[in-house]
Order: sequence, then C-alpha cells, then structure tokens
Amino acid sequence: MGPLSPPSPLGDSPEPPQSAQSSQLTDILISLRDRVMGVSESVLSTVDGLLVVADADTVHPESVAALAAATLGVSRRIAEQAKVGALREVVARCGSGHVIVLAVGERALLTVMGDDGLDIAAFQRESPATIEELAKVLAADVAY
Repeated sequence: MGPLSPPSPLGDSPEPPQSAQSSQLTDILISLRDRVMGVSESVLSTVDGLLVVADADTVHPESVAALAAATLGVSRRIAEQAKVGALREVVARCGSGHVIVLAVGERALLTVMGDDGLDIAAFQRESPATIEELAKVLAADVAY
C-alpha cells in the first residue's frame, strides 16, 4: 500500500493510481529516507496545512500537515521578533526522536520525523537538494 493510501477495509483492493506529480514527490521523500540514517517518515504539505503527499506509516499525515503549518507560522514570527533573519527550519528534539519542519519555497512545507539515531549532519547535508527537487516538481504544477 502507498504512503497516502488508507488501509482498505477489504484488504485486497488495488490502491488508487497516483498522479505523476504525486509519484515524483513521494519518490523524493522516499529517497531522503533512504539517504539519511534515522529518517523514518516525512510529510509534504502546503503552508496552509493541507496534505500534498506523505511517506508515512505511523503518523496521521493530515494532522502533521496542519501542525507543521502552525509550527512554521509561529516560528517565523519568533524569528522576525528576534531579528535573526529568515527562518530556515524548525527542529524539535524529543524524548525518542526529532521532528524537523522546513520551508519549501513560499508555499510548501516538508516535515521530517526521525528516530533518536537521526544523522543530523547527513540530514543538513542532504536536505537542501531535497528541498530544491521538491520545489522544482511543485513549480511545474500551477495549482499548488
């Protein structure tokens, strides 16, 4: 079953086909998980908190999308008040993992969940290219 597909009540129904753009975006999220040790799930959403795509098994992607929008909004205001420049990312270090919210251009967000072993250095090295790839695919869709 794909990252966005809810469990089928019948268990063997075929999953609905994804659009080419959704498939490209999901592939980028999966690639990030494969390249960075400790990345477990990720959600791409609009800055308004609407789900675009997800590579997630345990979280509710729609809830993560909405909470990421709120997190980014509050964090941008804090950055403005502190006069420390434009916000790049928000990192929450938790008891058994991390949640990182990154802006993807002006209209999208990438939320990445990682376990306690998340390789932060690798993530910081890989995330700019991931953000750029996501932005290119999203820019091809005028409606996003």
